[in-house]
Amino acid sequence: MRAGEILLPSNLQQYLHAHIPLSAAMQVSVLELGMDFVHLAAPLAPNINHRETVFGGSASAVAILAAWSLLHVRMRAAGVDSRLVIQRNTMDYGLPIDGDFTARSSLAQPEQWGFFLRMLARKGKARIEVVSVLECAGTVVGKLSGEFVALGKSAKD
Repeated sequence: MRAGEILLPSNLQQYLHAHIPLSAAMQVSVLELGMDFVHLAAPLAPNINHRETVFGGSASAVAILAAWSLLHVRMRAAGVDSRLVIQRNTMDYGLPIDGDFTARSSLAQPEQWGFFLRMLARKGKARIEVVSVLECAGTVVGKLSGEFVALGKSAKD
């Protein structure tokens, strides 16, 4: 996949389903994306729990996937090849999610992007924080804050 191709929602969705099979099982779709955000959606049915709401692990997984996807898109667009992993996160579940839901990610501190890229180039390792906001029926129902680490070059990412 070339750098510019990843900026199409259908290409990102295809990439996620092929490389992160859980995203396909959860029926995650890419609604829209840009250099400053990734907006994913997931239906209730494959993510339901015994209370007929979204399973907490599913909500967290979609939020993490949105955050990871934003970094993946930005790094591809910048021509940076690295392995990208989550190091830690906190998840706040504000309300039960009783329907289809979305996750919209953004950098916690967009001004840190340049520093992140410089550290990766210089030290082969860099960290950055990304947030994802979960919504259901137009209401914020949760928020994830995650710290991601980029590690050197990898042909697998």
